[in-house]
Amino acid sequence: QVQLVESGGGLVHAGGSLRLSCAASGGTFSDYGMGWFRQFPGKARVLVASINWDSGNTYYPDSVKGRFTISRDNAKNMVYLEADSLEPEDTAVYYCYARDPSGANMYWGQGTQVTVSS
Repeated sequence: QVQLVESGGGLVHAGGSLRLSCAASGGTFSDYGMGWFRQFPGKARVLVASINWDSGNTYYPDSVKGRFTISRDNAKNMVYLEADSLEPEDTAVYYCYARDPSGANMYWGQGTQVTVSS
């Protein structure tokens, strides 16, 4: 059974940095696309970063481009999100996801809270 466990969230002042980690188990994640969404209160989840199976392709929306960096370590089944120059508007619950090679199945972690104070 696929499991994703996030860690690294917390409270940080504006301008600060956090490194989120996602530990994956129960699958061959070197074949999976992976990434991070975030969810603001009362809103749908939105994509903030994605990375393909061999780290050859990454994607960031304009809202985080240049501030967030996604990476992965397939040997350790880990995905990371380095979030720099954080702003209060980045306050949200951050979710790790994994999508299997067929694209038919998507798995989620339980989420980790990031709070940025002004």
